[in-house]
Amino acid sequence: MKMLVHRGKASIVYLVVLFCFIFVFMYACSDSGIRTSPATVSGHAAVDTNLASDVPRSSNPVTISFWFPWGGGFQNDFYDIVVKPFEEANPDIRVKLTFVENSDNSQVSDKLLTAIAGGQAPDVAMFDRFAVGEWAAMGALEDLSDYASRDGMASIYYPNVWEETQFNGKTYALPWNVDTRAMYYNKTLMKEAGLDPNKPPRTIAELDAMAEKIYKLNKQGLYDQVGFIPWQAQGFLYTHGWNFGGEWEKDGQLTPNDPQIVKALEWMQGYSMKYGVKKLASFTDEMRDTGRNPFISGRIGFMYEGNWLLNDMDDAKFDWGIAPMPTPDGNGDVTWAGGWSYVMPKGAKHQEQAWRFIKFVAGKEGSMLWTGRSGGTTDLTSIPEVNERLGQNKKEHLDVFVRLLEHAHIRPVSPIGSFMWEEMYKAQNLAIKLQGSPQALLDAMKQHVDTELQEESLNGQSESEGSHLSL
Repeated sequence: MKMLVHRGKASIVYLVVLFCFIFVFMYACSDSGIRTSPATVSGHAAVDTNLASDVPRSSNPVTISFWFPWGGGFQNDFYDIVVKPFEEANPDIRVKLTFVENSDNSQVSDKLLTAIAGGQAPDVAMFDRFAVGEWAAMGALEDLSDYASRDGMASIYYPNVWEETQFNGKTYALPWNVDTRAMYYNKTLMKEAGLDPNKPPRTIAELDAMAEKIYKLNKQGLYDQVGFIPWQAQGFLYTHGWNFGGEWEKDGQLTPNDPQIVKALEWMQGYSMKYGVKKLASFTDEMRDTGRNPFISGRIGFMYEGNWLLNDMDDAKFDWGIAPMPTPDGNGDVTWAGGWSYVMPKGAKHQEQAWRFIKFVAGKEGSMLWTGRSGGTTDLTSIPEVNERLGQNKKEHLDVFVRLLEHAHIRPVSPIGSFMWEEMYKAQNLAIKLQGSPQALLDAMKQHVDTELQEESLNGQSESEGSHLSL
């Protein structure tokens, strides 16, 4: 795959020239350049871009390339709802949308990295914010600091979300959507277990006690219903580590063996010991085979999940609610946030035009349009003003996620962010399978991430002396 970037350059140049000629000819012969103003979106007036009068019309607009990894009907919807209004407000720019799938169920694309290294980068890419720091460290992204500072972009976003776009004091992305985690609870199962369905657990001890009353075995000795499985859905060690008061990064150091994170993993392992790791695995496998989110089955008392699950909760045949995830003392509403962003890959050829597109899409205008669509009722943007204007903070159930977003944690912005996630997952799985003590597993994880970070630092020094990005 990597060789495709360099193969047949003459033919590629010929095809590009031919394509540009055809494009200009078709555009000149059509009246598609005359467009109407965007209408309202889901009852909300479209944001006045106030840009068209400042940009001269062009009979030969610049075409910028935009790569995105979302399939389904996203391309058509995104063009109609967001890209088309952008082109109307910026008649000197056209946007070519290209679906490029991410690699091996990851959140990043090897094809994008190959294109950057081969000098064939798109102008704009939709990008998981979690990977921004890692790719910035590789020199794979353009520095957007001057653009962002000039246009005052930092001030419009949630401060904690904005931090995820920063690396070494520079801006490498603009945030777009955002998600948070909370506890879904089954009121019907709580009531059947003799619990007050209107009083979900606030502390870890309350969660454990309530979950125990909901567990139920069938005649085969397997679980017919469960109270809670700590590692199900969004129950990652990252999640529980923060819930227990731990810190994954402190004073510039990665701290996966923080004492509170160790306690969190001990608590997770305790469920394997108490309820049987094999029987729990059998239940989760059964849920996975249904192809639906396990909470919708109605056989789980409590589960940690994100706001995206609200899209499917109309299928639930039981009473349910949402509350913040429990903590040891019941104080503080803890969550963490992730989401997508827009970046300018290194070597983008039309940077000023690309920035105008990124600013529109990830700014107030584009965010208002996209989240205000009919299918965006449970979406959250990275911009407090937009969430408020769309009334996301007043919608039942979604309001919990909006409130939590104000002080959500983010995963450490690090050149080895993906590596650290994989190491966390390994330690978590070994603990769940009773194949090591949490302290020993997390001490080993600490050694691994420190070694990897040191090697990454040495590689960065070597690359700065030669070519910065290589495959």
